Amino acid sequence: MNKIQQFKALHTSEELLFLGNAWDLLSAVALEKAGFQAIGTTSWGIANTLGLSDGELIDFDQHIRIIQTIADHVQIPVSADIEAGYGEDTATIVEHVLRTADVGVAGINIEDSLKQQKGLREVVLHSNLLSKIRAALDAHGFNDFFINARTDTYLQKDTPLLETIERANAYVESGASGIFVPGLKVDDEIREVVYQVHAPLNLLSLPGLTNVSKLQQLGVKRFSFGNAFSDHIMVALQKNAEQLIELQDTSHLYG
Repeated sequence: MNKIQQFKALHTSEELLFLGNAWDLLSAVALEKAGFQAIGTTSWGIANTLGLSDGELIDFDQHIRIIQTIADHVQIPVSADIEAGYGEDTATIVEHVLRTADVGVAGINIEDSLKQQKGLREVVLHSNLLSKIRAALDAHGFNDFFINARTDTYLQKDTPLLETIERANAYVESGASGIFVPGLKVDDEIREVVYQVHAPLNLLSLPGLTNVSKLQQLGVKRFSFGNAFSDHIMVALQKNAEQLIELQDTSHLYG
């Protein structure tokens, strides 16, 4: 079983897939050594290490090199966060997906948010994009490659549940392997999405939405923490640096 097949199988296991989010090789190796079964890159964390904000501000070539470095040096499957595809036209996005698959990852996250303005790509347009991505992957031998279709309804809409279900079903019918709904956190709404959408549901860790066991009971199949881990590490780094200056002493580094 190759890494693409391994990653797909992790979404159908009885156990929820608890995905570790990495932003560089050091963090990826640490997550692997800790026991995570798979890694997802975080575009936010990668951008942060380069002094940039999230939102496709990194040159795609630079982004893919970081993803490849991670994929080349860990033994567990890696899924790449490529935001909305780093392109405005379908052909460019499909090309970027194929280039991402070529560096050895087992899946991608791709979202329906617009990057040049607020809003979501129309359902029909995004579904068409997903269909073309799936067809291109299959044509190039990436048949089980995991397309995690992220919908940002809960980040942009006031009453998002019905539209989330509509979009999720359209995306699955168009070739998505799973659905990612950041911002979804109410138990009853989680259950409704699980019931209405016949594909693995991925949720994002949030304050009040943190427990793997509870999420597994609700039917969630994948759980990730996005940029929360990288943010936590950056705060610790800053605090340690400040302590070095304040104390003029390095003893706490050896505790």
